[in-house]
Amino acid sequence: MFKKVLNTKGFWKSVFVLAISFAVLFTLIKWAIEGFEMAYFTERNPVMFILTILLAGFVYGFFVTFGKFRAKLKENDPGR
Repeated sequence: MFKKVLNTKGFWKSVFVLAISFAVLFTLIKWAIEGFEMAYFTERNPVMFILTILLAGFVYGFFVTFGKFRAKLKENDPGR
């Protein structure tokens, strides 16, 4: 089932879109909590900051998309 979900058309596109959306929203919300201070961006290593946010977005996007696609495949496959 795992490989079937990963090979479903549109899976990786959905993961990518959710990952970028999560990264942008998470950054904006954290920045708002910090009071929209520019120090939120300047006090961190920019490369590590971007990589960490993108990795977190990928993990989030993968799990949410996997669950969505798995549920859709199970719904369409009454034999399972």
